Amino acid sequence: MAQDLRKLFEDGQKEHYLMKPGHEERFEKRLERESGHRQNRRGWVYMIAASLLLLVGLGTYTALKITPEKPDQTTVAGQSDKEKTPQQLSLGDLSPDLKKIEQYYVANINLQLSDLEISADNKAMVDDFMGRLSELNTEYQALNKELNTIGPNDQTINALIKNLQLRLDLLYKLKDKIETLKSTENETEPFQSI
Repeated sequence: MAQDLRKLFEDGQKEHYLMKPGHEERFEKRLERESGHRQNRRGWVYMIAASLLLLVGLGTYTALKITPEKPDQTTVAGQSDKEKTPQQLSLGDLSPDLKKIEQYYVANINLQLSDLEISADNKAMVDDFMGRLSELNTEYQALNKELNTIGPNDQTINALIKNLQLRLDLLYKLKDKIETLKSTENETEPFQSI
């Protein structure tokens, strides 16, 4: 019962299945139109995906390449990184523990400076304290130069740490005096209005 399909086609039965005239051309045109349309859609999708990928890549590159400069925390404590030559050492370069100590004091000094409330009433006092702070900053820079010329020793390291402590204590005292001045002004104001 099984028949060989090759024999059926060879025997001339393919005449029964003849296509209408022009069917082949119409089929080819339709195939081209449909396949071209799908390729066009895919082409747009690929172009959009490539554009998005390019934009994300450029954005990431730009974000990593052009990062905002981190705030210079060592400016108050002494030399900034920009002023250092490659051979100069600072307190934080000597050991991780000293770096933590320096960062702690510098961060607290900067915090206290940013929290200062300067008004016309306390401006003279703040200027006086800032003058003392500037003297301590100059002394810190001199100690830092000594650290680089003589080399690290206990006396210089202790003097650098003591300088940072003095500056922080000075800022705490300034803040206390400003608070005291504020509270005395608040206490005298109600009596002046009576």
